Amino acid sequence: MKIKVSRKEHFNAAHRLFNPEWSPEKNQEVFGKCSNPNFHGHNYEVIVSVTGEPDPATGYVYDMKVLSDLVKQHVLNKFDHRNLNLDLEYFKELNPTAENIAIIIWRILRQHIDSKFELKITLYETERNFVEYPAN
Repeated sequence: MKIKVSRKEHFNAAHRLFNPEWSPEKNQEVFGKCSNPNFHGHNYEVIVSVTGEPDPATGYVYDMKVLSDLVKQHVLNKFDHRNLNLDLEYFKELNPTAENIAIIIWRILRQHIDSKFELKITLYETERNFVEYPAN
């Protein structure tokens, strides 16, 4: 029997969506106000979910304190109050869309969570706009 456990966290970050190969007009057409050359910010909510079998000795699927510490150390400490385009190497050549941010967070945490567990990232960019990775 598999069970999913989740940890919800929050971070604030600025970004700009743009394709450097396009003209300012094309970027404005595709990304709208999200392509503001002076950047814009979001209050992101991230939900990290781990799915697996409960350990018979502890009853835990995954120790939530350990999960919380991993998210704080490897995600919040890197992303919170940062300009994603300028401050994080991940986005030097990768457009920091919600989709790409979720993938990067997944890749970071996947290195620290045993592969016997399924890992899913749900990232809310706004109250109504969110992405999930992986999608299945």
